[in-house]
Amino acid sequence: MDITFPASAFPPLALGFFGLGTGYLIWGPQELFGWPKRDDKVDRALGVWGIWLPGFCQLVTGVILFVGLTWFQVFKEPPVYMAALAFSAYGIHWFALGWDRYRGNDPRVNAGVSVGYMVMSALGATVFFGSGDWAVGIVFIGLFFVYACKFVMSVGVPVAERAMGLFRILTAVWLMYLTFAVTVDFTLGYHWIT
Repeated sequence: MDITFPASAFPPLALGFFGLGTGYLIWGPQELFGWPKRDDKVDRALGVWGIWLPGFCQLVTGVILFVGLTWFQVFKEPPVYMAALAFSAYGIHWFALGWDRYRGNDPRVNAGVSVGYMVMSALGATVFFGSGDWAVGIVFIGLFFVYACKFVMSVGVPVAERAMGLFRILTAVWLMYLTFAVTVDFTLGYHWIT
């Protein structure tokens, strides 16, 4: 027996955008402005927020998208595959990032991680610009620059942390716009992203 579900017009994109954007708004000011000043308490707080907001929101979004694409086939657009991959991978990354900050682990190992996520960011930009979805393509450009800065910082250039904070904040502003735009487009029939 073959069960077919109708296509869904409501992928949980706003949840993933909101989680990452808010995570960047939490981490970015600390990196760019040094506020609040880093200490054990600040690192633990950043770690907790990193795990539970960008980590959890993106992972949930990615899992729902993958399940909707593969098990139930309710999402039909091919770029949703890239969204599922990115939300899942970045969500898992934030769990590790948050845990490392919470525990005070050595950040130098992030050099290799950064290379992988620069590749993921370039892939996302290629897919979304290639499919005509420039609004999401811009997110991946921002992500690429975040991870390029993270790489430079991980290999011993501390000033790159300020640049990373700047790119996080700029990307966060765009993600907050996308959260708002996707939600009003889906719920009110607006066309903020076209």
